[in-house]
Amino acid sequence: MTPEQIWEAATPAERRLAGVALNPAAPVDVLLRLLAGESAAVRMVLCRDRPLPGAVVDAVVDHPDRYTRSFLARNPYADPEQRARLVDDPEWFVRAHLAEAPRADDVCRPRPLPDRTVVRIIDTYENEWVGTGLLLQMSPGFRSSMATHPVAKVRSMGSGFWESLTPRVRAALLADDDPGVRESAARHQGAYERLRDPDAVREDLPAHSCHARHHLLMYGALAPDVVAGALAEDAWLIAGNATTPAAMVTVLAGHPDPEVRTRVAERADLGAAERRALAVDPDPGVRLALSVHPALSEAERAAIDYEVTQEESYGHHACGFPVPVPPDADRLRRDALSAHPLLRRRAAAAPALPADLVALLADDEDLGVRVLLCQNHPGAPAALLLRSFLEYTGRDRWHLTRHRDFPRQGLARFAADEDPAVRRLALSDAGLAPGPADRLTRDPDPRVRADAARHPGLPQGRIAELLDDEELAHRAAANPALPAATMYALLATAGERRP
Repeated sequence: MTPEQIWEAATPAERRLAGVALNPAAPVDVLLRLLAGESAAVRMVLCRDRPLPGAVVDAVVDHPDRYTRSFLARNPYADPEQRARLVDDPEWFVRAHLAEAPRADDVCRPRPLPDRTVVRIIDTYENEWVGTGLLLQMSPGFRSSMATHPVAKVRSMGSGFWESLTPRVRAALLADDDPGVRESAARHQGAYERLRDPDAVREDLPAHSCHARHHLLMYGALAPDVVAGALAEDAWLIAGNATTPAAMVTVLAGHPDPEVRTRVAERADLGAAERRALAVDPDPGVRLALSVHPALSEAERAAIDYEVTQEESYGHHACGFPVPVPPDADRLRRDALSAHPLLRRRAAAAPALPADLVALLADDEDLGVRVLLCQNHPGAPAALLLRSFLEYTGRDRWHLTRHRDFPRQGLARFAADEDPAVRRLALSDAGLAPGPADRLTRDPDPRVRADAARHPGLPQGRIAELLDDEELAHRAAANPALPAATMYALLATAGERRP
């Protein structure tokens, strides 16, 4: 069964016990009794959806049910060292889930596995298990050093970043003592060189639309006849290719499709004549793309009639798995001081932004700048974090509350706000009075009701009522103010045995 099916099949009593499993105040012996129980839903929630004390992790690692162990492997709240204990699990099912990245939610994002665990996975797991999920669990330092790692299979995998490797490292991989590393390096070198050979690209180019064709037209070295052949159906793909001849770029700059012209406007090698033409393009998206071109002066940018919307190019966390490139300090400062909000947003999204620029952008007039600074910079001020949450309603809004410096006090004043997300914010304040907490359990918004049912300030009588509420019983059972005696009573009622 999938996790969704397990939860759908759970009885009301099981869901109530699953709430106890989430309760941060639950004694360890309660958690161990839940782990020893028969309910798959309870074990799933316990092992997958909360931080776990060491004694419970010990019991999970030794649990006879492979699904139970796999839930720990997928737990984004668990300490990476705890998840790493499953690296040599006897069941491939558990090991495969460890190699995958745990699911992210609006509460937390997974942390990297220990480097030694990543090495163990690369060195001992089947190749098909070592993919994107594992890349997402690597520390940046580990990714950047893979090509020179002492373990051969790690070096072999590191050769996949061929384009970013220095000539010295490439040469070392091609002459490596390990034949597998040499073979991998040669394969990646061959693919790299073939992508830069116009004749090879022509030979490899599929006639039908597919991923391979799109990749070659976007990144491969293109001969003039290939460019001409792609002009009718694939103009957008060749418009951003660095090898598209300058004469054809000029043609594409006048293409009837504004998406093609936008792609041309983003080219770093765009000529002055094309820049002048696109600066007055009838499409606002084209003008906006051109307005951030690196060749323009601040005065030239200001002369372009562009408009930046609040949804444009922000609202995303800095995440992913490319080998990190050291930031250009001069470009960061130039972008941060620009009059153009998109350039300031680009600077705000850099975690390496210097403290003086953080302070400068914290007072920026553009909401996008302020939100990106909060989403991506560990030094974002507390007042800015709260202000950004109140003003920003887009993607990843709730992640702002997970910043280490997000204020936790004084939020109770938002309990009657018209925005349900802001009312929910009030429930992050442990000092919220019992009356408002009680009222919010009846809120029209389901997320607000769910958080209110778990608020420690909720009156005991209301907690007891909610334990019989079909919607909120498992939330109320997770309330840290729930007496331990009630937890034991719920266990006894369900017949859960002692471990």
